[in-house]
Amino acid sequence: MLCIPAGSSLQCRSMQCRSMMCRAMVPRPAALRGPALTPISAGTTWMQEILTLLYSLGDARPAKTIPNWERAPWLEQIYCREALRDTETPRLLTTHLPAHVLAPALQRSKAKVIYVARNPKDVAVSFYHFHHLAKFLPEPSSFDAFLTQFLEGTVHYGSWFDHVKGWLGQRHLLDILYVTYEEMHQRLSSFLGCPLAPGTLAALEQHCSFSAMRDNAMANYSLIPAEIMDHSQGRFMRKGVVGDWRSHFSPEQNALFNRRYQEEMGDVELPSQWPMA
Repeated sequence: MLCIPAGSSLQCRSMQCRSMMCRAMVPRPAALRGPALTPISAGTTWMQEILTLLYSLGDARPAKTIPNWERAPWLEQIYCREALRDTETPRLLTTHLPAHVLAPALQRSKAKVIYVARNPKDVAVSFYHFHHLAKFLPEPSSFDAFLTQFLEGTVHYGSWFDHVKGWLGQRHLLDILYVTYEEMHQRLSSFLGCPLAPGTLAALEQHCSFSAMRDNAMANYSLIPAEIMDHSQGRFMRKGVVGDWRSHFSPEQNALFNRRYQEEMGDVELPSQWPMA
């Protein structure tokens, strides 16, 4: 997600629009003022909702009347440039783009970057269920087959491991806050300079609760046409719980995942660690 000041332009050329992957980001030198990013299925919708409430100082009207893809347009989508044309500052953008695509542009900006990561086992489970819902993604034959693809990095947006390591490598080059899905209720208001009164903060937490967002049509993607999302296959806001992977992983899958995780992340200094057992 990116916050961009009014009067700036952002040009995006998509190599294949249907894949939703941007291949070139060419903003003007001072175009970007503040961002946040997530790998897929890591809490993107929750972050959109929290930032909407922070920037409105707790006023829930924008979150209840404007779809989240209009409040925080996706850089990967062709409509993004048009959506931002008359948007007032600060601007919020959403993206799953990897660091090697987007970081060079951010390094030439004054953007604030919020990177949200989540236990990759929960990410794999959430992404698997999203494949059943999203008609623009291939239907997985089984969770076991999908998990193999996830570990190999052959899913949409590529390797989770490379995505996290890529953005961690930008910590000394960008004004970036690295936050996990598991701790996301904390740390944001001070980083963004949006202090809230205790009563306002409590209202924000209630509005951004999973149950409230699940019933909010502006956040739960129920407005997306059936030809894009098959709502008969489940709800976009499915569970939102920490550790749901334990109800999906077999002991063999867990052992395989742990070996791969150790190979990829064993030497990486993560600000937070997830329980992997």
